Amino acid sequence: MTKNILVLAGDGIGPEVCAQAVRVLKKLTGSAFTYSEALIGGAAYDAVGTPFPADTLAKAKEADAILLGAVGGPKWEKLDYSVRPERALLGIRKELGLFANLRPAIVFEALVEASSLKPELVAGLDLMIVRELTGGIYFGEPRGVTTLPNGDRKGINTEVYTTPEIRRIAKVAFELAAKRGGKVCSVDKANVLEATELWREEVIHISKDYPKIELSHMYVDNAAMQLVRTPKQFDVMVTTNMFGDILSDIASMLTGSLGMLPSASLGAKQENGKQHALYEPVHGSAPDIAGKGIANPIATILSAAMMLRYSFDMKKEADALEAAIKKVLGQGIRTGDIMQDGMKKIGTTEMGDAILAAL
Repeated sequence: MTKNILVLAGDGIGPEVCAQAVRVLKKLTGSAFTYSEALIGGAAYDAVGTPFPADTLAKAKEADAILLGAVGGPKWEKLDYSVRPERALLGIRKELGLFANLRPAIVFEALVEASSLKPELVAGLDLMIVRELTGGIYFGEPRGVTTLPNGDRKGINTEVYTTPEIRRIAKVAFELAAKRGGKVCSVDKANVLEATELWREEVIHISKDYPKIELSHMYVDNAAMQLVRTPKQFDVMVTTNMFGDILSDIASMLTGSLGMLPSASLGAKQENGKQHALYEPVHGSAPDIAGKGIANPIATILSAAMMLRYSFDMKKEADALEAAIKKVLGQGIRTGDIMQDGMKKIGTTEMGDAILAAL
């Protein structure tokens, strides 16, 4: 039976980069997939008054995998918080139970010089950040802004984690480490936050089921420093929703550009074997360059490679796609965000063309 990929192009450069990923998928897999589309984010709000329409949710639940571009932009920043484009991301994660966010940070040999760090610090870098995605301070209650009797205002957000939430994300990290370098670093702030003291205790509990995996712990402030000091010490990092949000953006700059960083958000496997999964580039909607044909589609195309690997067990095709990207970069072909002296500067569609040719 043909599998269906739902494309949620979203806002800004989302439609441009998603179009190139779909081109590559079609070339690589032929008729293995059908493709459907739906609105999300600001584009959905403009069309139907909500960033996350019921029709989009229905299609997402039926899809075998979802490819998402980006959402948001200055156009919608003055909207009420409840209908801002970013609420759609939180909504789809919650509705589909996408609790595990995988963000690899890999430095391609051809882009070592593009990193803001010294080449010897990032050459050969290959780390995976596993971020818990449906709990923590982004979802905790109580939350909101209230007015006190004296007229002062108070903002509240609550960091909440339960044993099941921590244990399931820890298992994802240990399973990944078993297929990689055999090391897990759990990042928390257990010295001042009780919720992450529990996090550390539960990660240690799960580690007993993986005696061959080396487990270490690091406070988040130190982890941020270590990522830019000696990033190759890490194999798999596992951490909370907010900490993972911050650390993965730091890791993205080790690679030279946000335009190079893909991600996967996975749900739990259901009894029928189905697993909800969403794949998206880490970069935002970049409204300043939207429509100019200059956005880097590589992060979205690498997200498609993750889709092939994790949702469809198409390792051969995923490897071929990643190899094609390495080949193109090795030929000195660049979009503006990763441009270096002496290289050939091209646009979004031309990068898609080059990767297709390499395939």
